[in-house]
Amino acid sequence: MFLMFKFFKKKPKVYSKIENHIFGIITELLKVSSTDINCDELGGKYYLSNEEQHFKVTILGNDNVIRLTNTRDSVAEKYDKIFVEDVLRAVKEEKHRRMELVYDSITNSIEKMAERLHNTLIESNEQESQIVRRLETKEMKTSKKMNLN
Repeated sequence: MFLMFKFFKKKPKVYSKIENHIFGIITELLKVSSTDINCDELGGKYYLSNEEQHFKVTILGNDNVIRLTNTRDSVAEKYDKIFVEDVLRAVKEEKHRRMELVYDSITNSIEKMAERLHNTLIESNEQESQIVRRLETKEMKTSKKMNLN
């Protein structure tokens, strides 16, 4: 019975030499923060570009095509669907990770701004309270002087 479960266990996908090479290029590009990631999710198109390295990758998810472009060459090939899905998964994960970083940064900025605004309002209220106390004190002194006369 144990052997039957091993038989149904999904074997990991083994990529061809060129697929491994392309996957390596794409993952290295994703590690570099200067690589832009753009996508048209409805059209199933994903774009990676690194201007510093003069390198672009276009992934057409619906057609299972990956195009690699550098300053001299542009090569587009159709690949195995599972391979393209794995590449897209890596791209989407990195895009999501970057979006979380931006979200966290924006959230921190908003929290700091709110804290500064809160502190400013507290200071402003304290200053107004001091002014009111001074006015009340002046009014009391003035009214005492008037009552003495």
